Amino acid sequence: MASKSYNVGIIGYGASAKVFHIPLIEVVPELNFYAIVQRHPAPDNDAIKAHPGVKGYRAAEDMVKDTTVDIVVVTTTPTTHFELTKLALENGKHVMVEKPFVPTSKEADELIVLAKKHQKLLTVYQKFESHFDRYKPSLAGSKAWKTRPEPGGGAVYDLGAHMIDQVVHVFGLPRRVTAFLGSQRMDNPNGYDDSCMVLMHYDGMMAMVKAAVVSAEDKQMRFWVRGEKGSYKKFHEDCQEEHLTKGMKPGEPGFGMEPEKHQGTLTSVGSDNMITAAPYPTIQPLPYSTIYSQFVDAIVNKDTVPVRPEDARAVIRIIELAKQSSVEGRTLDVDV
Repeated sequence: MASKSYNVGIIGYGASAKVFHIPLIEVVPELNFYAIVQRHPAPDNDAIKAHPGVKGYRAAEDMVKDTTVDIVVVTTTPTTHFELTKLALENGKHVMVEKPFVPTSKEADELIVLAKKHQKLLTVYQKFESHFDRYKPSLAGSKAWKTRPEPGGGAVYDLGAHMIDQVVHVFGLPRRVTAFLGSQRMDNPNGYDDSCMVLMHYDGMMAMVKAAVVSAEDKQMRFWVRGEKGSYKKFHEDCQEEHLTKGMKPGEPGFGMEPEKHQGTLTSVGSDNMITAAPYPTIQPLPYSTIYSQFVDAIVNKDTVPVRPEDARAVIRIIELAKQSSVEGRTLDVDV
């Protein structure tokens, strides 16, 4: 275990910081939520009022010069990830950057080299999904980065980064990629890709990751694994996000535990070729805060970070190939 406390400075105070980072940092004993950059606080959205005692900055350039900050967490829009991560590394900080890592594999390569040059650790905050459908046929005036046709925007970067990362984590890099990116919404004035389907070709198998915004179902599928001897189908989202949104924190009773009615179904083919199906208990999940505990361990022990930037870079390269495949209407070899 670490013998010292590490001061964490967060850049950005949107939903990502509020739900997926601050609550997790606060439950890791070796971490101290020390500072935050919020450029334009408002009476009903003020980081310093919400977190008394935390040091406030209006500019990232000022916070990274604070020698008492050990770790910088970048939670801003993807178009800013490269410059802010570079800024933090050049000022001697360890960095965790929200997904998607950066819009291009070229930028990822530069940051990986820079982290090694300054002997600082760099990791990417990745959660796991595999199939993310929902029913949101209207944008309703959304101004979020994920609804704009800009570098790092759209469904394949927003949700696809998580889904592709999980497939690569389990099965390794695919041989080829075929993808279809587009919009299912009628009211999409920005013309961004709100949905995606990416086929990842392997020897002897294929994985498909999919995100759609027009899927009117009473429950949305998350996983569907099919093999010669059976299949496993899982509905419902990871409840940790819901619990964090409601103010629960890792370690509290019931956090991250889903109800039995949300268990997946395992279908098996017996030796007599009879097919049977039954609920399969969900294992105790690792809390999202684990990524921060592992990051601290990596800093203390000079060990491997929880998400290697090289692996996050591979995901970005697959996304680049997916975009190219969709535009050109063909299957592409993976050249990571």
